[in-house]
Amino acid sequence: MNTHVIERAPKDPTARADWARRHTLTRFVPHKVIREDRADGSILLRSGYDLPKPVANTGVWLHEWAEKAPYRVAVSERPVEGPGWRNITYLELLQQVRAIASALLARGLGEGDTIAMMSGNGLDHLLLSLAAQYIGVPVVPLAEQYSLITEAHGRLIYVLDKVTPKMAFVDDATRYAAALALPQLADVEIVAARGEAGRPVTPMSALVHTEESPELDAAHAKVGPDTLAKILFTSGSSSDPKGVLTTHRMMCVNQVQMEVALPFLKDHAPRITDWLPWNHVFGGSHNVNMMLSHGGTLTIDSGKPTGRGFATTLKNRTDRPGTLAFNVPVGWNMLVDAIKDDPATQEHLFKDQQLLFYAGASLPQDVWEALEQFCLRARGGLPMMISSWGLTETAPACVMVHEPIGRSGVIGVPLPAVELKLIPDADMRCEIRVKGPNIMPGYYGDPEKTAQAFDEEGFFITGDAVRFVDPEDENRGLVFDGRVSEDFKLDTGTWVQAGNLRMTALKELAGLAQDVVICGHDRGEVGLFIFPAPGAAEPGEVTEGAVTDTHLMTQIEVKLREMNAHVTGSAKRITRAIVLAEPPSLEHHEITDKGSLNIKKILTRRADLLERLYDNEDPALIRV
Repeated sequence: MNTHVIERAPKDPTARADWARRHTLTRFVPHKVIREDRADGSILLRSGYDLPKPVANTGVWLHEWAEKAPYRVAVSERPVEGPGWRNITYLELLQQVRAIASALLARGLGEGDTIAMMSGNGLDHLLLSLAAQYIGVPVVPLAEQYSLITEAHGRLIYVLDKVTPKMAFVDDATRYAAALALPQLADVEIVAARGEAGRPVTPMSALVHTEESPELDAAHAKVGPDTLAKILFTSGSSSDPKGVLTTHRMMCVNQVQMEVALPFLKDHAPRITDWLPWNHVFGGSHNVNMMLSHGGTLTIDSGKPTGRGFATTLKNRTDRPGTLAFNVPVGWNMLVDAIKDDPATQEHLFKDQQLLFYAGASLPQDVWEALEQFCLRARGGLPMMISSWGLTETAPACVMVHEPIGRSGVIGVPLPAVELKLIPDADMRCEIRVKGPNIMPGYYGDPEKTAQAFDEEGFFITGDAVRFVDPEDENRGLVFDGRVSEDFKLDTGTWVQAGNLRMTALKELAGLAQDVVICGHDRGEVGLFIFPAPGAAEPGEVTEGAVTDTHLMTQIEVKLREMNAHVTGSAKRITRAIVLAEPPSLEHHEITDKGSLNIKKILTRRADLLERLYDNEDPALIRV
């Protein structure tokens, strides 16, 4: 085992960045940002790097690597039954994609049709998706919860009614039988890898063994940059899900943009073991396409960063450590806790790492530093440790860290060909809008929402806010600063930055609150809805939908008083709270498949509790 001795990083952020540069072993290019301050007060930021020409469609990658590295494993997963791994090489991947695409052509599928992908990540799921893209048929990847949880069928029905698919895929027809019985799927061909559903089901093997169609090459030749590849439905954290039109250009450009920022991707074929769901843009477009575009190997991880799923993830990561690792902060946190006292596993997992990447939320600095130490001990230096920012509508990456910075919380600088428009307020908190070739053309079947999504200059209105790490040096990058769309005014006219306040409250209430909702629109004070952490409240201590466990209420009051002691101004002081007895409801769309709260739905559905929050006589009220 390696026993590298490396000086510890200093605490000062600037000195830490210099230290990280000296110890990072991965090849990188420094940030280079062009800034323009405009007369109207807005700020434009662009990358100083040029954008090479991208390929025309995702099928080009399959042909390229089937020729250059035909016997390299492209995709791998553990089979449902039996030991070992199911592996497909690049040559086999191309052959099977072309066979399945021929089967789709034989059924008359073409431009204008859609295929609903109703189950989670899997090799067969990927084969069918790539085959559809190969001939210009868009796929609609959906959260598996929509199908597997009866209470979520309303969300599934909404999407099926919207896209009217000609085909639907599930990995296990028996497991998905209840969803497959919905009337919206009565006339839809169901393709399944295995299982029966009490209705006709086409086995995936029948598609894989189809003879190549004489029309296949002509159909593929018609697939260009503007051809629709996917319709990705947003989680609907503030409204019904919107179908994001995702073209081949968006996905292919985004990979070239990141290749410029992360030049080491061209040095060696990358390898990842990844669980991130394909109905989200992070896992399904960002990570999958990064492997396909660079001839890498994708190992499909059937685990998740949850109490039940993490053991599977750790086993898969241990068997296939990879050279790049992507995760959300809670996933990294669970990994650090699991191996902090296991130097042998640390070395095994991190000795070949070129990139550690987090997104979705800010990574706690102590977790970042623990990962640093694992890497230093395992390989005598650091991989690139970075984050990024983007949305489903942006394919996703628009802003990315691509030089060593030594700290968490920074989302980076614009990628090549991306233009940022920052609209600052008096405190230099900036609304961020974006323009570029990786931005969506619009929302599926919704011209009104499409028009509302862009400003008069054609910039996509993200609803997010950022700040400069250093207002005097744009190359230091940006930090995420909440959602502008979640902000509201008190009745005094004072703005409440709800996103930031929510994160602060969650940090203070760790162990007591699973999630919170900031309340107070047109009220005199900021209040808090609290969804308690599992086990935090005594069962049965409930009054008309609100928890009245005196011990828990007292703990929360003490924590909020401590939080308020460090702030000034009514916009940052939480003066009242109520603990909600009912968790956020998937059936009533109060929570998305990603676990994000739908604030509008919660406040509307629980209007009576909102009134009680501002009733000083209510026994469930925690007055701070």
